[in-house]
Amino acid sequence: MQRMAYSNPAPAQSPPLHHPVPQHVSTVPQLRSPPPPAQQQPQASYGYPQQASQGAPGAGYMQPGFGFINDPTAQMGFQVGKNAVMAGHDYMERNFDRYVNVSALKHYFNVSNSYVANKLYIVLFPWRHRPWSRQQRISNNGQDGLFLPPREDINSPDMYIPLMAFVTYILVSTILAGLRGAFHPELLGVIATTAFAIVIFEILGLKLGCYILSISNESQLLDLVAYSGYKFVGIIVTIVISEIINKGGGTGGWAGWIVFAYTFLANAFFLLRSLKYVLLPDTSPNSNSSTSYTIARSQRTRRSQFLFFYSYIVQLIFMWILSRQEGTGPSKSVA
Repeated sequence: MQRMAYSNPAPAQSPPLHHPVPQHVSTVPQLRSPPPPAQQQPQASYGYPQQASQGAPGAGYMQPGFGFINDPTAQMGFQVGKNAVMAGHDYMERNFDRYVNVSALKHYFNVSNSYVANKLYIVLFPWRHRPWSRQQRISNNGQDGLFLPPREDINSPDMYIPLMAFVTYILVSTILAGLRGAFHPELLGVIATTAFAIVIFEILGLKLGCYILSISNESQLLDLVAYSGYKFVGIIVTIVISEIINKGGGTGGWAGWIVFAYTFLANAFFLLRSLKYVLLPDTSPNSNSSTSYTIARSQRTRRSQFLFFYSYIVQLIFMWILSRQEGTGPSKSVA
């Protein structure tokens, strides 16, 4: 069987092939391992981290840190706040010193452990203590100077014992009331307010009496504040011993009255001897004290009566109120 012949003969040669030519040239990035991190030298202050080079990713992003401290706005705010604090501190110092002599107040807290122990013994057992006069530091010109601080003079009044006794009285009173089941939330405020009001009223009465009797002293007010707080030592002893003897019965009964009578007489005798050198200064012609001056006989008699009235009558009323204050409060309800 023969193949049929085509009418169109085959071309002498085939046309050339044309491969497509890319219009956009693209380069394949070469993959390389990242270089090791460069060791940075420690800087003395906190701030913004060094900015990356241009074109690097994240070059404009602020790294987290403490850069806000070097921010000018933050520095201005810190400076304004510091100036405001310093101005407030200076204002408080100027106005506080106007009403309270801080240097004189520090004198009353210059105490030692031996002074506190001996002073507590004198307050509770003043019967055999001698002498009661305060000591003064001799100045360069041979005249008397300022009184010695409590650390150096056992007869010098202090504010450490009265302040601690005041706080201890409030705490002990509320604790004993709680042990008896008579504690209520208002009791702490009632006891503290009553004790503080009695101290303020007592100081105002003393100042009024000193004004009427023409008694003047540079440190008179602070001395009176200190002496008015020693009564709390006897009151604490009264309520604690009475509570132990009466087995939770408070300060009532014969035991409570006996302890109260002793602490009251001890405190009255202590004040009578101590305040004598404030209200009745030494008028002996041989005395070199700068506070010595002549007092008329009638004036001295009135001062002695005022001293006796304050030491015995006033203290009896106030100590009785404070010693009974710890037993106030509603009784425990029965379910």
